[in-house]
Amino acid sequence: MNRTQPKRANILKMAFAAAAADPEDPDRPGETFLLRSLKIAGVVALYWFISITMVFVNNHLLDNRDLDAPLFITFFQCAVTVVLCWLLRLLSSGCPGWVDFPSFKFDPKTSREVLPLSVVFICMITFNNLCLKYLGVAFYTVGRSLSTVFNVLLSYVVLKQTTSLRALLCCGVILGGFWLGVDQEGSGGSLSWTGVFFGVLASACVSLNAIYTKKVMPAVEGNIWKLSFYNNVNACVLFVPLILIFGELGNLARFNRLLDLPFWGMMTLGGVFGFAIGYVTGLQIKFTSPLTHNVSGTAKACAQTVIAVVFNASSKSLLWWTSNLMVLGGSSAYTWVKSMEMKKVQEEPQDGAKEKLLPPGGKGSNVAV
Repeated sequence: MNRTQPKRANILKMAFAAAAADPEDPDRPGETFLLRSLKIAGVVALYWFISITMVFVNNHLLDNRDLDAPLFITFFQCAVTVVLCWLLRLLSSGCPGWVDFPSFKFDPKTSREVLPLSVVFICMITFNNLCLKYLGVAFYTVGRSLSTVFNVLLSYVVLKQTTSLRALLCCGVILGGFWLGVDQEGSGGSLSWTGVFFGVLASACVSLNAIYTKKVMPAVEGNIWKLSFYNNVNACVLFVPLILIFGELGNLARFNRLLDLPFWGMMTLGGVFGFAIGYVTGLQIKFTSPLTHNVSGTAKACAQTVIAVVFNASSKSLLWWTSNLMVLGGSSAYTWVKSMEMKKVQEEPQDGAKEKLLPPGGKGSNVAV
């Protein structure tokens, strides 16, 4: 019997498509492995670009010697987020096929319910920016590295949740890396204790922000963009008296580039990237996994540190680099340990609930992680 031999090109095409189809995406059963890989690579690259660029843009704005107004800069970025949410809501209503954004109206009752989170939120982004202002990009990763440690501490104090010995050992490595980094930065003569102080406060507020986000999420019907809108509206209102109290209006009045378009362009760019970081964080988790997102964030922090050192033509000691590796390694190990523990819990028949490994700060936090 003669058998018709299928064409070699068709065989390769069928095999490649069958082997590479994404089993977790039933809507796209014919998507090849190559296309899927390119999409993932594109999403990860976009997350790295936006996150790293946001840190450097903020550092440029906050390091301006002619303008000492970190609260006003943070306020302006929150205002940009509010405007972008409003514009996207309008575009979603007018072009539902092109833009997908939740439709909502401002509700004072919801705003009041979100207010406790907003207080923590403005502390988080303010202390984060002040840490970046005084420590710079190179030491920023170490200076704000205690978020994981505060997660464990506050989970025990507030939620009465215990932590395994392996996870505690990972926190010990992070603490060791933090103290070694502070020691080496001091030995190099570039340590700012003010920056370290704000870094510790920012780490604590990042952990509190994650806890309060879970508590107020029902008030916004579980919609992260709705929460971002109310959070930033409340923050804009709360920042006004703070700007007046700390006398930043006088600093603004004395600023000689107040009518300079490039300055406002950078300010707006910082706000746009602050808004975009929430979107790309969720996008990376969607296309990969919560665990992969945390690993990507750790690798991004390492690349960010290297870029900052090279850009500033700095010379760092071996122990300084060791402190960074300890912080990043401890954070990665903690993520891996927690993922294994949750996987074990999920496999137990009495508990099918799944907990996502969201990064400190969560989606839409205006903080690059």
